[in-house]
Amino acid sequence: MDYVYFLANASLTLRVIEYLRMMNYQSACSMTVIHQINGWIVRVKFKQPLSPYEHGNFRAFMNELGIPYQPEIRIQMVFWSLDTAQSTVDVMRRYQVAIVSHGTPDTSDIEAFREQFTNGLGYCPETLA
Repeated sequence: MDYVYFLANASLTLRVIEYLRMMNYQSACSMTVIHQINGWIVRVKFKQPLSPYEHGNFRAFMNELGIPYQPEIRIQMVFWSLDTAQSTVDVMRRYQVAIVSHGTPDTSDIEAFREQFTNGLGYCPETLA
């Protein structure tokens, strides 16, 4: 099952990864993180369906951090391309998106992106806070 959400900033994205780690879901899911000018698109895809209780808890947690996101066709194609094991770099070039992370949820990808982006700008935009 896929959960796709729009989050306002990097800190919220990092909280999702920490939640997955805390709940021992990290090895049972993959996560795709896309940075956009106005926020972050996060897709969490579980290998096995969650129990109704787990599903409710996870949705409640995600709804506190962001809003459910219905991806436009371009983002749907990004997800499909990544699911079919196409190169992340090729997908970014083809669809003109910034894929920050894809695969096992890892905070270091988001933190490295945030550091490199802010170093290039000289300041920290709100979405990277």
